[in-house]
Formats: sequence, C-alpha cells, structure tokens
Amino acid sequence: MTTSSRSGPPPSGPPPSRTLRSGPLRSGRAGLGSVAAGAVAMALVGSSVGISRALVAAPLLTAQALRYTVATAVLLILARGRGVRIVRPRGREWLWLASISATGLVLFNIAIVRGVAHTGPAMIAVAVACVPVLLSVLGPLLQRQAPRRQAVVAAMIVTVGAVLVEGAGRVGPAGLAWAGAALACEASFTLLAVPVLGRHGAWGVSVHSVWIGAVMLIVLGGVTEGPAAVARLTAGDLAALAYLAVLVTVVAFVLWYSTVAALGAARAGVLTGIAPVSAALTGMATGSRAPSLPMWAGIVVVMAGLAAGLWSRARPAPPRPAARPAAQLALESRAAQPATENRAAQLAPEGEAA
Repeated sequence: MTTSSRSGPPPSGPPPSRTLRSGPLRSGRAGLGSVAAGAVAMALVGSSVGISRALVAAPLLTAQALRYTVATAVLLILARGRGVRIVRPRGREWLWLASISATGLVLFNIAIVRGVAHTGPAMIAVAVACVPVLLSVLGPLLQRQAPRRQAVVAAMIVTVGAVLVEGAGRVGPAGLAWAGAALACEASFTLLAVPVLGRHGAWGVSVHSVWIGAVMLIVLGGVTEGPAAVARLTAGDLAALAYLAVLVTVVAFVLWYSTVAALGAARAGVLTGIAPVSAALTGMATGSRAPSLPMWAGIVVVMAGLAAGLWSRARPAPPRPAARPAAQLALESRAAQPATENRAAQLAPEGEAA
C-alpha cells in the first residue's frame, strides 16, 4: 500500500498560462540577461543593413527564400538538440504567425534592399530607429494597458540619438516610402508576436514565422523571377545570405523574441536603438564610414535613452515577519489550552439543558 506525499486536495481550474511581462520590474535591473540578449539581437540586425547592400543586384525574392529555407533547417536542428518542443499553431495563431512572416520577413527585407538602393543605408537605419516610439505606445495598447510615460520618453531619446548617429542621408520620394515601409514592418515583427509568444515561446515563434516566410518567398520568387534565378546568385551573394540566415535570422530571432517575452514590447523596444549604432560601428570597422562628432554624440544619447528605459527604482520588499522560536510557540499553545477547556466546560451544561 502506498501513500501520496501530497497533503492537500489537488488544485482546481486550468493551469496558469504564461503571460508577457509589461509592467515595471521589482528590481532596478530590468533582467540583465534579457537585456543582453536583446542588445545582441539588435546589433546583428544593425549589421545586416550593410550586408544587404551586397544583394542589391541579386534576385531578391529567390535570395531571401534561400536564406529563410536554410534558417528553418538550422532552427529545427538546434531546437531538437536543445530539447525544445515546437507546438503546432491553432486557430487564430496561424493568422498572427502568417502576418509576422508577411510583414516582418518578406516585406521588411524587400523594403531594406530596395530602400538602400534608393536612399542609402542611413535613411533606412533612421527609419528603423523610430521603432522604439511605436512599440512604447502600441505594445501596451495591444495588451489593453496604458503606455508608460517612462518608456515613451526613453524611446524618444533613443530615436533622437539614432538620428544623430546616422544622419538623414539623401531623401527622395521612393526612398522615403521604402523607409516608411521598413518602419511599419519592423514594428509589426515585434507587435504581431505578442499574442503568440505566451504559448509558443521564442523558439516556436521563430520556427513558424521563418518557415512560413520561406514558403511565401519561394512562391513569390518562382512566379516573378523563375526557378532559374537561383543560378544567378554569385559567391558574394551566397556569403551574405549565409550571414543573414545564421546570425541575423536564427540567432537574432530567438534572442529578440526571448527579450520581448521577458521584458514586454515597450521595454524591449528601446533596444532597437542599438541597431543604427551597430550599423555605424560596422561601417567604421569596414572603412566605409568615417567617425564624426554627431555620430559619437548620438551614441551617447542612445545609451542615455537605454538607461532611462531599462532601469527603474527598486521597490522595497515588504518586511517579513520575524520567525518565533519553537519554545515560544509551545508556551503559547499550552497557555491557550486551559482557556479552551474552560469555554467547553461552560458550554457543556447549556447543551445538556437543551
């Protein structure tokens, strides 16, 4: 005969669901691990702006289809190796995930490559740097919460710093339109993931959005560029695609969605200001950009905005009651016992009389 070690009745009701963090954190440090993951993700995204310049002459849809096909295979291999369970989407989740793929993957990459061709990397990077403001306002509204003033102010500071880092570049109607499209798509990449991150997690959202995006691009590329377009990819194109597939897609996607799940869209959004800083530093490292005083000033402003958005005053924990010694508890129990017995003796005659 065996006995159960559980002393109480089993809990009733459905199991608790995972929810995204959106309010201020208890400690002054907003999850250093999550912040670091988001920073690395945005640094990789920033570096992709310059890499995308190598794909201006390549068959765009076919190249991106190859990128996301490779990324899907790598994500599945890594997820299996880490023991991560990828669950099947259901109901409206298909719509959310397909929307992420259509806007955050397909249209965003078209906007980046075409925008760089029309207006240069600077204007595209500045447009992407405006994402923190959108996320600080729309992120809480999507979760039916009021935007926090601290997050909005910090996002505006980060955006100003990013504009100083990159400058406006040359602006034309076509370039401005592609920059606006890149801004909307980059914000959608985060906001549309909020409803599905709770059930699927960072790995699940990354895997599903990437394979759905690959299917979309394969179909679009086959219709508009033809199956033979893959043969037109050069060695330089393939090298750029390998970088985009492994680092900017696999690594950056998982890190970024982990950050959004931990910090919420509004707090994580300020980290997108790192992308233009990364783009500028990458340009300096490759010799395509010379350092300037506005650039360094912009980096300082971005760092100030990050500090304002990710740090909050530590809330003092409520005082815990002091533990009473066992001897004191025994004395109180013995002192209360005579009173209980006297009360019972007083009630006994009343019961018998009744």
